[in-house]
Amino acid sequence: MSKVILVRHGQSTWNRENRFTGWMDVDLSEQGVQEARAAGVALKTAGFEFDIALTSYLKRAIRTLWLIMEEMDRMWIPVDTDWRLNERHYGALQGLNKKETVERHGKEQVRQWRRGYAVRPPALDADDPTHPSKDPRYRGMQHAPSSESLADTLERVIPYWRDKVLPLLEQGRQPIISAHGNSLRALIKHLDGLSDEAIMELNVPTGIPLVYELDAQGRAVSRSYLADEETLNTAVNEVANQTAVIGR
Repeated sequence: MSKVILVRHGQSTWNRENRFTGWMDVDLSEQGVQEARAAGVALKTAGFEFDIALTSYLKRAIRTLWLIMEEMDRMWIPVDTDWRLNERHYGALQGLNKKETVERHGKEQVRQWRRGYAVRPPALDADDPTHPSKDPRYRGMQHAPSSESLADTLERVIPYWRDKVLPLLEQGRQPIISAHGNSLRALIKHLDGLSDEAIMELNVPTGIPLVYELDAQGRAVSRSYLADEETLNTAVNEVANQTAVIGR
C-alpha cells in the first residue's frame, strides 16, 4: 500500500471576495495562510513524512505548500511545479464576483458554468492581457486555454497522474500534492470512479489534507480527510494565536 496527500490551497484573497479565480495568480488571504499552517501542523501531528512535493504554477498553491513544509520542517524536499495541476481556466468569468454573475446570467446558468462536467464558461479573448499566452510561465504551450470545463481539466490532470505521480509511488516515494478545487476534483473523480453527475456535487474544502491509500496498481483503497472543518478551525485559531505571540 502507498499513500498520497492532496491539499487544496488555503483561502485566497479572491475566495474571500467571492470572485472567479481560475488561472489568475492571486495570493492567499490571512485566513488562507493560517489554514495552510494548520494543515502542516495536522500532517506533522499525524506522523506524515512526505519526501517530494508537487504543485501548480499558481502562487496560492505554491505558498500553501511552502507553509506546510515550513511547519513540518521539510523545506529541503524537492518541489516539482506543473501547469497541469493549475485550477481550471474560468475564461471570461475570471475576476467577476460570483453573486453579481448570478444576478446577471441566472442561478442555473452559473451553476452549469461552475459545476457542469463538460460545460465551458465564456472564453477569454485571445488578445486579453491576462490570457495565459501572454504569461511567460506558459511560454511554449502549444494551445494555452481560453476557457475550460471540468472535463478539459481532467484531460490534463490524469496524464499528469499517470506520467508523474504513479511512477513516484512505484518507486516508494511519498508525495504531497498542493493544488486547486477543480484540478483536485478531476483527480478525485478519476481515483474514486465518480460519475459526471456525482462530481457536480463534490466540494473540496480549503486547507484540509485528504489522504488516499492506494494499492499496487495505484487504485484507491480508502480516502479520508485528516481533519474535519471544526478541527481545522480550532487549528487555525491556534496558529493565529502562536503567530501573534512570536510575530511570525
